[in-house]
Amino acid sequence: MARKPKKSPQSSATEGIPRHWREAVPNDRLAHLIKDATRGLVRALQARLAEHSVSFGHWVFLRILWERDGVTQRELSVQAGLMEPTTFSALKAMEKLGYVARRQMPDNRKNVYAFLTPRGRALKEKLVPAAIDVNEAAVRGIAAADLAIVRRALLTMIENLAVDEAASPGKQRVPPTREIARLVAEAGGRTQTRKR
Repeated sequence: MARKPKKSPQSSATEGIPRHWREAVPNDRLAHLIKDATRGLVRALQARLAEHSVSFGHWVFLRILWERDGVTQRELSVQAGLMEPTTFSALKAMEKLGYVARRQMPDNRKNVYAFLTPRGRALKEKLVPAAIDVNEAAVRGIAAADLAIVRRALLTMIENLAVDEAASPGKQRVPPTREIARLVAEAGGRTQTRKR
């Protein structure tokens, strides 16, 4: 009797994903597909960044600084789409690791600017190829014409959602996670009080 070949850990870990999307919820919302694709891309990149002892959070800021060095913490926050306290904490950690130097300009003592150090700049040669590798792995088997359509569609979706956000009444900001947690906890406390 022939023995069945053993499945690799990789194939057993991924075999349920396509079945889930193709069979269980074939008409699920795009947001869920995009979220799962993003999660897969981020995890693949995190694994490669970890080989160089760089966190995903630091990668976000390094990418910006490789393109435009010497920006303010506020500009970094806006470009990264993160809150200023998060940027401040990340830059402090990156400074300790020797990736960036933070300093004020003589003509503007109010703003703090972030500059890459030689060590931070040198990471580009190691990390950009890792990111390219992740992208190549993600699009393996997708025809160039199909990939062009996906890119156009995603860019249009991003633009549409930006227009939608700008048109929202009062241009409400998305509250930080801690604020949402506090609101949920307060709502839970009110519910418990009413039940008594």
